[in-house]
Amino acid sequence: MGEIVVVREGSGPEVLLVHGGAGPRTTWGTLAPLAERWTLARVHRRGYPPSPSPERGQDFEVDALDLAPLLAGRPHVVAHSYGVLGTLIAAAAAPGPVRSLTLIEPPLAYLVPDDPDVARLERIGHAVLSYGMDADPQTLREFLRIAGASVDEGPLPEGVVAGVRRARGARLPGEARPRLDALREAGVPVLVVSGDHAAAHERICDALAAALGGERGVHPGAGHFVARAPGFAEHLAAFLHRHAA
Repeated sequence: MGEIVVVREGSGPEVLLVHGGAGPRTTWGTLAPLAERWTLARVHRRGYPPSPSPERGQDFEVDALDLAPLLAGRPHVVAHSYGVLGTLIAAAAAPGPVRSLTLIEPPLAYLVPDDPDVARLERIGHAVLSYGMDADPQTLREFLRIAGASVDEGPLPEGVVAGVRRARGARLPGEARPRLDALREAGVPVLVVSGDHAAAHERICDALAAALGGERGVHPGAGHFVARAPGFAEHLAAFLHRHAA
């Protein structure tokens, strides 16, 4: 299938940045000042140029295979949304080289069973990934708002439509069952962060932090794109410094 592209900037220990449904620039642009102390390695997942297109749509299992060799360099790893799924699978398979994990609003609804808000978030997310622009219009707009897209009244922006079409046919997040026990037993330092914009994300992140024995952070102000929120970059930098060894 060809290798994915990783663009590196800065110097110092590597911080591997794994985006979700939005591309690296949109997701991680505000972290650029960290390149003064760290090497920021921006992963371009399959389907996000200049990486090759996936064979059958977005797939967290394929992401895990792509990420596995990148962990050998002992990076810190920061992952967002759908990108967290492949990250957790790869890290659990070989946790030794992973210096730390920072996990931002992943779609891991199974961690919070019988919660109606979490169940609804998973349901509408799966509908959009399954049907794309053919999903129920109200469901589509609700999901896009939670996902951080600009969806005011009127036609959806061209970039948003392109993102929905790219996401259609993805392996559904509800199928993911990463081995969280392996990461906890390995003692990998973990920070789980949310943006305080959707109750379902808060509960999932609470449960994930508890399962991994990790730290918990909340940074409101940027919706699902938590890396843009006030205070996030400083919180991340402090966490990385504490686990630099």
